[in-house]
Formats: sequence, structure tokens, C-alpha cells
Amino acid sequence: MKTPTVLVPVAHGSESLEAVTIVNVLRRAELEVTVASVESELLVNGTRGLRLQADKRLLDTLGHKYDLIVLPGGERGAEALHRNAPLIEMLHQQNEGQRWFAAICAAPALTLAPHHLLDGRKATCYPAFKRKLQNFVDQPVVVDGHCVTSQGPATAMPFALKLVEILAGAAKSKEVATALLA
Repeated sequence: MKTPTVLVPVAHGSESLEAVTIVNVLRRAELEVTVASVESELLVNGTRGLRLQADKRLLDTLGHKYDLIVLPGGERGAEALHRNAPLIEMLHQQNEGQRWFAAICAAPALTLAPHHLLDGRKATCYPAFKRKLQNFVDQPVVVDGHCVTSQGPATAMPFALKLVEILAGAAKSKEVATALLA
């Protein structure tokens, strides 16, 4: 069985707690995770003074099909992801290919919604941005079709564990959660 592949794009201003939680949990599940900077450099300034080291630049991932693309939030980071045309094209291809994509915090409202990737879908986001979503649902994690959204830093753990469940099964998600005392 092929190991599922995951792309986590990051930008200056990406929410560091969400980015680290997503990457850490998915790697604990032994998924193949690539952190890709949409910036020209690999070292990205996340929130709260944390620096995030990307594995690659996003431009070096073009042409690769991932089982999941997952966007961390952070208002400034989500806006930078929104402006990155190659990433938006990848997300549209992901959607059209019915492959998984996910976003947390500001990213559903500021990155996915403006590019019509949430049209007709129930979704959640950081509550301050809920008016930007057509079908906002006030739940920590929402799955609709092949899209998963979540609300913010405190929901990053259940969000990441849901992504593990989707890609690697409920048993693997439970195994990782148990080891984390979640």
C-alpha cells in the first residue's frame, strides 16, 4: 500500500501552532508530509516569533499530485496563500480530482472561499471570519465531500487526527491519539 502524501504550504504569518501540530501529527501517523514555502526562501516567519523550516519551495512541488493539501491559518499567512496563483491552481486540481484538501482558522475564509473552493459546502473557520463563508457551521471540525475545515489553534489536534483517520484509517488515528494522550 502506498504511503499517503500530504502537502502543507506555509507563508510568512502562517499560524505556527497549527502548522506544527498538523505536520507533527501527520508525521506521527507515518504519512509522507512535505512542508512547502510559498515564499522565495525556505525559512518562514510564523506567528508568535516562531520560524518554520520548509522542506521545499512550493514551486518545486508543482506537477506532483498529493493525497491531501492542508492549509494552516493565521490571517497574514492565509492571505499570502490566497495570493499564490500556483497554490490556488493546485487546490482547484485537487478539488476537480476529488482528492482531499483542508484548511484551518483563517484559511477556509481567506484562501478557499474567495476562490470558490467552498461553494455549496458546509465549512467552518475562525469565528471572526464566519461571514465570509456561505454555509458556516459552528463546529470544531467539519467534513463535507473531500474537504475538511477547522476553527483555530485549539482545534488543530482534532483536525489533524481527523486527517489521519481519513488518510490512514480510524485505527491509526486512534493509535496516534492514544500516544498523544488525546
